[in-house]
Amino acid sequence: MERTTRLHFIDAMRAWAILMMLQGHFVDGLLDNLFRDPENNVYTLWKYFRGITAPVFFTVSGFIFTYLLIRFPLYRLENPRVKKGIRRGIQLVLIGYLLRLNLFGLLQGKLYNSFFFVDVLHCIGISILTIIGVFWISAHRNKWLFPALLLGSTLLLFIFEPIYKEWSYASLPQSLANYFTKSGGSVFTIIPWVGYTTFGAFLSVLFTRFKNHPHLYKWATGLSISLGLTLMFLSSPLFVQLYELTDIALFSALFNNNYLFIRLGDVLIVFAIFMIVRPLITHPTILRIGQNTLSIYVIHFIILYGSFTGVGLYSYFDHSLSPTIAIAGAVVFMFVCSFAALKYERHEVAIKKQMGLALRKLRLGLERLATYVLKLFKAF
Repeated sequence: MERTTRLHFIDAMRAWAILMMLQGHFVDGLLDNLFRDPENNVYTLWKYFRGITAPVFFTVSGFIFTYLLIRFPLYRLENPRVKKGIRRGIQLVLIGYLLRLNLFGLLQGKLYNSFFFVDVLHCIGISILTIIGVFWISAHRNKWLFPALLLGSTLLLFIFEPIYKEWSYASLPQSLANYFTKSGGSVFTIIPWVGYTTFGAFLSVLFTRFKNHPHLYKWATGLSISLGLTLMFLSSPLFVQLYELTDIALFSALFNNNYLFIRLGDVLIVFAIFMIVRPLITHPTILRIGQNTLSIYVIHFIILYGSFTGVGLYSYFDHSLSPTIAIAGAVVFMFVCSFAALKYERHEVAIKKQMGLALRKLRLGLERLATYVLKLFKAF
């Protein structure tokens, strides 16, 4: 896997984000509703930090993919990361659908509605393809066009979110509409969530352009904290002032539901924290967890939600656990998923080899069975 020591803090952020996602999904899915008290400061704090996880995960995904993409001084299909990125993007979308597949329903010729729900992997896959598209468009042009288009994409998606979230997308098949609206059951949608990924890509370009600056981390930390606090505490008042000056309803709508820019501020503060503590987070296990987020995500989905079989922890303990059991269970859940993923990584080549052999044997068996059946038909 392509890494440099300068990206250790990014891998650590990915590790933190995936672990927070694991505990967030576990507690949110299994904690009894009786304990979801908005007046409880501990629950309120947990819920706020849970809301930070997805924006950080999307932003870091855009950052690391773009960093690897632009390391090569080549454009379009000449860049090996373009082909790899296209394959990766399509792979993530397919895995996203695969995890929602119910084999028992499939054997009955059924595809349940949940199969078409759009989730994290679908959105990150589309985000990677989007970044590649922007990279393709801006190739061989002004060197600042690529980051400008990335930042512009984020701003457009975030600013106009109050408008397009009201669209019904009724003209689209539900399977496609699910990419744009949560009304069909999707957990995430490509708009506005692609915006966090393109912002991460924008940060990656800046990081790469100034990576040899002697005070890179000092300046990057200061700017991240300043801009992060500005977005968190001053973006809403700014939208109020813009509405009063222009009487444009869009600014009022942004003020009334200003979660995208506030969460972007949270992301920048998280970036700053990890840049500050980066000398302390070089433990190989932490970095390996950050480099194996896909495996961890797949394993957690199977255990918690029962991919393929429909039987998971959610089936038995849906909104039924006390806080003590939920917290202890979340810790165990994080450990089990991470341990299983790292074990898989260690033996990935051997596992894939055995799976390949098994598939070949299965294919040969099916071919022999088909030949035998044809002979039976001919005999009659």
